[in-house]
Amino acid sequence: MLKAIVTVGALLSMSTMSPHWNSPPPPDKIVIDVATVNGSGCPATTAAVAVSTDNTSFTVTYSAFMAKVGKGAGPTDFIKNCQLNLRVHVPQGFTYAIAEADYRGYGHLEPGATGREKANYYFQGMPQTTSVAHSLDSPLDDDWQETDTTDIATLVYLPCGEERNFNINTELRVGLGTSDPQTTSFIQMFSTDGGIKTTYHFAWKTCP
Repeated sequence: MLKAIVTVGALLSMSTMSPHWNSPPPPDKIVIDVATVNGSGCPATTAAVAVSTDNTSFTVTYSAFMAKVGKGAGPTDFIKNCQLNLRVHVPQGFTYAIAEADYRGYGHLEPGATGREKANYYFQGMPQTTSVAHSLDSPLDDDWQETDTTDIATLVYLPCGEERNFNINTELRVGLGTSDPQTTSFIQMFSTDGGIKTTYHFAWKTCP
């Protein structure tokens, strides 16, 4: 269920244009190393990163990322986060930005409950940091999807020749609101068969 396409700030901003950032990717295979994974939403071995075969995107798959509230929920279960610190090995002569991010999951929100997905993006050591949040409406008992899109004019590229890790901090939050506290509401970013993935799309350009 497509809820919104929302973008703000320096890294991610509103764009209704077609994705003109789709420049040809490097021909050599891209490798991404996960430097660190931290957060209550991604315990050890529950997050995996994979690069697409055409070098246009990479996906993150979670197996335990869920926030819940109400009956059966613990006092800290209403908010979960996952911080990924990624080392993208860029072929010589190229650099990249993150042009678009597709978030998918499943949610069950009782009438009156609230849900939110939030993401924060930044290159290590660079001042441009952007938070993008999406609210999920209740009642909900279905798949959900949110997309953050970057206008070509505001793409923030890794400086040519530099090595800086890319950080993504994702948060899921659920609130009781006016819902019955004896019911359970949750939002999650995983499926039992691993079919739900978060996808980050590269924008590539050549360096002088």
